[in-house]
Amino acid sequence: MLKIGIDAMGGDFAPEAAVKGAVMALEAVGADSRIVLFGDERRIREVLAAEGCPAERFDIVPTTEVIEMGDHPAKAFQTKTDSSITVGFACLARGAVDGFASAGSTGAMMVGSMYAVKPIEGVIRPTISSVVPTAAGRPSLLLDVGLNVDCKPEVLAQYGLIGSIYAESVLGIERPRVAVLNIGEEETKGNAQAKATYELLKADGRIHFVGNVEGSHIFSGQVADVIVCDGFVGNTVLKMAEGLYRINRALGGGNAFWDAMNYENIGGTPVLGVNAPVIIGHGCSSPKAIRSMILSTEQVIRAGLTAKLQQAFQNE
Repeated sequence: MLKIGIDAMGGDFAPEAAVKGAVMALEAVGADSRIVLFGDERRIREVLAAEGCPAERFDIVPTTEVIEMGDHPAKAFQTKTDSSITVGFACLARGAVDGFASAGSTGAMMVGSMYAVKPIEGVIRPTISSVVPTAAGRPSLLLDVGLNVDCKPEVLAQYGLIGSIYAESVLGIERPRVAVLNIGEEETKGNAQAKATYELLKADGRIHFVGNVEGSHIFSGQVADVIVCDGFVGNTVLKMAEGLYRINRALGGGNAFWDAMNYENIGGTPVLGVNAPVIIGHGCSSPKAIRSMILSTEQVIRAGLTAKLQQAFQNE
């Protein structure tokens, strides 16, 4: 049985949004999947009853504390030992669940990722990535999107390998094209960081490196499937795309490309480079977004991504 751990107390509208999203996900997950809800058992059962869903369709792990958005992530993770996030990570670390997802405190989720399940040996810095839609109709992967705002070339080169494995295993892209986000396509373009990263990726025979990609091609899908950048640049790109989506929606525009830009359809951001599947959702996640987050977590688990990354870095 595949077990998907969900923080029922995470997010601006918890536990209602989290539990309703879990109910919505029931009919979409595999027959061999079981959703495990971590949180206030009484409140979880109340929402399930209001939804007309038998509580027996879930595993419920009762917890009594919540790490709030305003809490200091590291201190709260250590002191609130019966919080939904801390207990969820404890279960993940000992294999009681196969993956863990939350729309709660991003900082606490990163603390759990780093100290409970820990980075994969050989990974300098784990990364968070975002799947972005393209006009070509297939997704691409942008990483990092906010975790590491300052990156050495060696870290960015690892992102190229991590992103390539994710794109192939989870997104189903055969021999994904890996590129460095830069101010020009020529090999000599960019700052010292970009130039050094280019040389390291060019020398890595495990990936299909295609050189530099300009910002104008991020959403085209014509040049690259995996786009590497530091977290400062990646987060700026992501926030700009979110803003354009909101403007386009307000103006009444809509098509398959813009619909795919809606975070509710993506659900969450995977933490890549740690020893178990971890997905971080948007704080304002709706039930639809939670449903997508659960399905994304199941997809990463089924792809065996963690084992593939561990194997790749064993060979470094």
